Amino acid sequence: MPQFPWLEHYDPEVPHSLEYPSTDLYSLMAQGAAGVPHKTALNFLGKQLTFGRLFSLAEDLAGGLAARGIKQGDRVALLMPNCPQFVISYLALMRLGATAMLLNPLNVERELVFKFKDSGARAVIALDLLSQRVSNIRKEIDLDLVVYTGLQDFLPFPKNLLYPIKRSLDKNLPKPVVGRDAATWTFKGLLALGAKAPQVKIDPESMAALIYSGGTTGISKGIMLSHRALIANLMQACSWVKMNQDDSLLAVLPLFHGFGMSVCMNAPLAHGGTVTLLPRFDAGEVLKTIDKTRPTIFAGVPTMFIAFKEHPEIDKCDLKSLRGIFVGAAPLPLAVQQEFEKRTGAQLIEGYGLTEAVTAVSCNPLTGHKKPGTIGIPFPDVEWRIMDLENGTKQMPQGEAGEIVLRGPDLMTGYLNQPELTSWTIRDGWLYTGDIGVMDDEGYITIVDRKKDLVIVSGFNVFPSEIDEVLHQHPAVAEAVAVGLPHPTKGEFIKAFVVLKKGQSATPEEIRAFCKQNLSAYMVPKEVEIRGELPKSMIGKVLRRNLREEEEAKWAAQRE
Repeated sequence: MPQFPWLEHYDPEVPHSLEYPSTDLYSLMAQGAAGVPHKTALNFLGKQLTFGRLFSLAEDLAGGLAARGIKQGDRVALLMPNCPQFVISYLALMRLGATAMLLNPLNVERELVFKFKDSGARAVIALDLLSQRVSNIRKEIDLDLVVYTGLQDFLPFPKNLLYPIKRSLDKNLPKPVVGRDAATWTFKGLLALGAKAPQVKIDPESMAALIYSGGTTGISKGIMLSHRALIANLMQACSWVKMNQDDSLLAVLPLFHGFGMSVCMNAPLAHGGTVTLLPRFDAGEVLKTIDKTRPTIFAGVPTMFIAFKEHPEIDKCDLKSLRGIFVGAAPLPLAVQQEFEKRTGAQLIEGYGLTEAVTAVSCNPLTGHKKPGTIGIPFPDVEWRIMDLENGTKQMPQGEAGEIVLRGPDLMTGYLNQPELTSWTIRDGWLYTGDIGVMDDEGYITIVDRKKDLVIVSGFNVFPSEIDEVLHQHPAVAEAVAVGLPHPTKGEFIKAFVVLKKGQSATPEEIRAFCKQNLSAYMVPKEVEIRGELPKSMIGKVLRRNLREEEEAKWAAQRE
C-alpha cells in the first residue's frame, strides 16, 4: 500500500495493513469460539449463553433448517429485534452457506413484500409478535418455510414466565398459528429435530448478507455483502480499538443494520468478546445497563448521545468502564459531543461508514490525534479521495469540497438486480459514496453533506449539516435538522425542524434570530417549525427526506 498522509496518525498498535484469511465467516467465528467455550458470548436481559452453547445451538438450527429444505445459496429473512435468536439464526445461515436477508421489524407490509419479491427469499425467521404481518404478506408471496420465535424463548427465569402473561393483557396482539401446515415451525421445534447440518464448502466471495438500504435517499436497494467483505470489516474495526476477548460490547444498535451487524456482533464474537443485547433503545435503560454490566466498548448514533445528555439519571450512572465509543451514521454536532464528554468523562471517536462497504471504513484514532467534527482517517487497507461533484473524474485539491470515493477489501458485491446502478456506484474499483467532504493535509475528512441533500439557494450551494450544527448550539435546542424545499424564485429555501429541550422554550423567531447571528444571510432558515419529535430510522438517524416529502405532500394537497 503506498504511503498516505493519514498513516502517520495511526495509533502505534494499529497496523497499516492486515492479513485477511481466505475463509467463510462462520468458520472464522467458530474457530475463535473454540478457544473460549465457557466464556459468556451473549447476555440478554440477564440470560447468558456461553460460546460453546451459542455455537451448539447454531449447529442445531442449521441442521433443522436443512431438514426443512434450506440449502446453500438460499436467501432467508431475519425479522426480529436484537435477541439471542437473531444471533443464532444468523450463525446458522452462515454455517449453511445461505444468505441472511436482514430486515427491519418496523417495515410495513408493502416494504416487506417488495424486499421478499426482489430478493427471492424463500423463508423467514420472525418474532411471534410480527406473525400477523407475516401472515398478511404470505397472501402476496410464496414462502417455503416460516419459523416463529418469542423473546421468552431466551429470557431468564422468571422473566420467561411473565412474558406470556404480559402478552395476554393486550387482546390485540396476534398469536402465530404454528403447525397449520408443514411450512410453519417454531424456533425451538427446529432445534429439537436434532438434525445434522450438511458439510458445505463456502466461497469467501459468495453472498453472506443482504441488507436493504433504508430508502432515506431513494428507492430501497438490496446491498450484497460477501463473506470476504464481512471478515475484512470486522478485522479492521477490531484492529482500530485493539478489541480482544477481554472486551465486552453493549449492542443496542439493531443487528439488522450494517453498523450493528459488523461492529456490535461480528467483531466482538469473532474475537471472543461478550455482547450484551438490548432489543430497543431507551436512554435510561442503556445508561443503567452500562452501569450494571460494565461494557468496555459502545457504539451509537448522534441522537442517542443527545438523549443521554438530556436524561435526568445520567449523573447517577457510572460509565467509566467504557474505553472506546464509536459514533457514526450521521454527523455528531460538536456541541453535543463536548457536553456529553464533559458530563460523563467518556471519550467519543467519530467515524464514518455506509452499508455499501459493510459499515465503518474510517474513524478518529482511539488514543492518538483526534480532530473533533471530522470522520477521522481510513481503516487499514482503505483508501479515499475527494472527487469533483460534476462527473467524479477529477481529484479535488486539499480543502475543496467534493464527493468522497473509496476502495478497500470490504466493498459490496453490488446492488441486487441493479447492474447499471452498481456500475455507476462502483467505478474502476472505487465506491462513489454520494457524500460530500473536504480533506485536509493530514488526510482527515470533514463531512459537508450528502450529495443529494445539497441545496441551491439564490445560486449559492448550501449544506444543511452546517445549519444543523448552528441550530444545535442554541441553548434551548435538543434536536434539529435543516431541509431544502422548492422555492418559486430562489430555486430552493431552507426550513428547520426543531425539538426543544425539556423545560426550555424558544419561538421560531428567536431561533431564526440566533441563526442570523451565526450564518450567512442566504443560509438562514426561512421557516422554523418546532416539533415534539423528529422522524428517525431504526438506528436513530433523522430522516431528512421524510420531512421534505411531508412538506411537498402538504403543498400538493393545498393545490388540489
